[in-house]
Amino acid sequence: DPDWASYTLGVFICLSCSGIHRNIPQVSKVKSVRLDAWEEAQVELMASRGNDAARATFESKVPPFYYRPTFSDCQLLREQWIRAKYERQEFIHPEKQEPYSAGYREGFLWKRGRDNGQFLSRKFVLTEREGALKYFNRSDAKEPKAVMKIEHLNATFQPAKIGHAHGLQVTYLKDNSTRNIFVYHEDGKEIVDWFNAIRAARFHYLQVAFPGASDADLVPKLSRNYLKEGYMEKTGPKQTEGFRKRWFTMDDRRLMYFKDPLDAFARGEVFIGSKESGYTVLHGLPPSTQGYHWPHGITIVTPDRKFLFTCETESEQQEWVAAFQKVVDRPMLPQEYAVEAHFKHKP
Repeated sequence: DPDWASYTLGVFICLSCSGIHRNIPQVSKVKSVRLDAWEEAQVELMASRGNDAARATFESKVPPFYYRPTFSDCQLLREQWIRAKYERQEFIHPEKQEPYSAGYREGFLWKRGRDNGQFLSRKFVLTEREGALKYFNRSDAKEPKAVMKIEHLNATFQPAKIGHAHGLQVTYLKDNSTRNIFVYHEDGKEIVDWFNAIRAARFHYLQVAFPGASDADLVPKLSRNYLKEGYMEKTGPKQTEGFRKRWFTMDDRRLMYFKDPLDAFARGEVFIGSKESGYTVLHGLPPSTQGYHWPHGITIVTPDRKFLFTCETESEQQEWVAAFQKVVDRPMLPQEYAVEAHFKHKP
């Protein structure tokens, strides 16, 4: 609903972005299309420019890896996109893109401690040459505390979960299990630059790994938002023990569950393949099931066993079923069969 407009830039915008434009009055001045009085000259400027013309100017040199937010993204991503585009004019002047396109970045981020939950300042280094993101417990430390391979790296903004408007969740594979770290920076530009630097590193890694692939093929693989997150109850493989409440994250084909949303490691991971490989999603639980508290059941049938879950509300159940169904309906890629085989042989 672009019911607002910047009469200095000549673009139509939605209500939530109009608030961001108001915060940069030196660049953008905002009016309601319906409620405010418009001068003739302002109307003429809107007619002579418009969104397509503004895009041609202010987005003329957006790097392919740079994340373009949509209306559903968090406030921070939308604000930094608007500031980068109009205030800093990063996509007109490529030399301003150095912080995320140089192939190397280092700096300090607040990182949540795995055991005590305290956020402490830690030095991070992203190096495309070494193919890794590293962090150090002390700024003078010779050896990093963790080395995260760019090949398996993901980053997604999680302000509500982390409890900070600039909260970023970074995940990587450690011994083929997913490890979470939670970071933020007080400066919104800094943390979004880190996010886009990670995407740039992944883009360049994938260009080498898949030399024939187009930018359009690679860009969706740079970072993933989770298909769904939230609480469900689960029971064990024998389905005789009671159901326990756990935090679940659906990340591509990995369904992970945690005791707490901010845990470093999942308590368990379930691989969800495609219907061609014998995976199905059902509403409800088997008739003999006992020990659950929440009334809305889901059964996931895999070639090896059934996984039983319950949701507190019917709408949560519908959302989870839709998320699972989306994954099951998608044919598996060749490399996903290798991941499935690993899950089957997990101790």
